[in-house]
Amino acid sequence: MRTGRPSKARRVAAAAIAAGLALVLSGCGGGGDDGGGTADGKPPTRAAAPKTTGRGTPAADATRAIGEMKGPDGVVVTLHSAVRDSGGFVTVSGTVTNKGSKIFNAINWRSNETGMRSRSSVSGATLVDKAGKKRYLVLRDTEGECLCTTGLSGLKPGESRPLFAQFPAPPEKVTEVDFQLPTLPPATVTISD
Repeated sequence: MRTGRPSKARRVAAAAIAAGLALVLSGCGGGGDDGGGTADGKPPTRAAAPKTTGRGTPAADATRAIGEMKGPDGVVVTLHSAVRDSGGFVTVSGTVTNKGSKIFNAINWRSNETGMRSRSSVSGATLVDKAGKKRYLVLRDTEGECLCTTGLSGLKPGESRPLFAQFPAPPEKVTEVDFQLPTLPPATVTISD
């Protein structure tokens, strides 16, 4: 029976689309000369958009490796960056590769929360500041979902997919942390600005 109200999934999807549109439009704002034009004073013909790889996952620079984690059944996580931004967050980006012979599902990499919709995410990832003796958990959005890669299921042998997780930033003086995923040994990474 339809009640005339959109389902929660449709409302969430509409909110996500509206937020994305607002971000795109805010980058297109006019007014003032901020030096963003070309040499002849005309605005650039096209703005560069950040790279994404679908499912909302930022693309990692696969040519650079700052750490590697090898897990059971031939699963390898190569970390490409750990970047601190001015908003007080650290985003860790990498690639997961299935070098084994069986299909991989990241169900063991999720947190123990029962309210998470995606059962195959990296929501169980942590950053550990060993010197400060502090552990940072993956951030959550207003709906309680992780700010991380979700839908990591059905990774076939030989296949790779990008992954990311966003954390609260440790203090500025902390530049080295351990990135941890359940079932894998930790990787020590350096946070860049």
